[in-house]
Amino acid sequence: MLSDSRPDRKATGESHQPPAWVSQNATFFITIACQQRGSAQLTAGKISDDLFSTVSFYHQQAKWFPEIFLLMPDHLHALISFTWDPGAGMTNLIKNWKRYTATHFGIHWQRGFNDHRIRSEADHAEKWAYIRDNPVKAGLVEKYHQWPHLWFPDRIGW
Repeated sequence: MLSDSRPDRKATGESHQPPAWVSQNATFFITIACQQRGSAQLTAGKISDDLFSTVSFYHQQAKWFPEIFLLMPDHLHALISFTWDPGAGMTNLIKNWKRYTATHFGIHWQRGFNDHRIRSEADHAEKWAYIRDNPVKAGLVEKYHQWPHLWFPDRIGW
């Protein structure tokens, strides 16, 4: 007989926190997905401009330091470093950003997000190429530079 109880989960905020030995300047490969897969929730109309405004705002406030932020129709990928000040950090910032964008832009995000700490230059180059080539692999454009839903610090697009 199957149990009706769920396994114990980590306390809120405990996950996605790097151990103390991880550099304060560590970069993370982040993936955040929408609840409804297959729809163009993040790339329809002016929603990408609205999202990039919030990315820029967090960047200007030094809450996070994105290197690249790419929107796909139903998910996003980014390479981001975070400030680890009390009350900040990856979990709280992404949770607050998702809450704001959900409330103001009507985006229905999946719960949580995926992260991978970049451990080497080769790892960094691999994740950068993965992000860059994601719209091509999905058949949305022929060449990566044709994809318009991309943000870099101080500019949008390739």
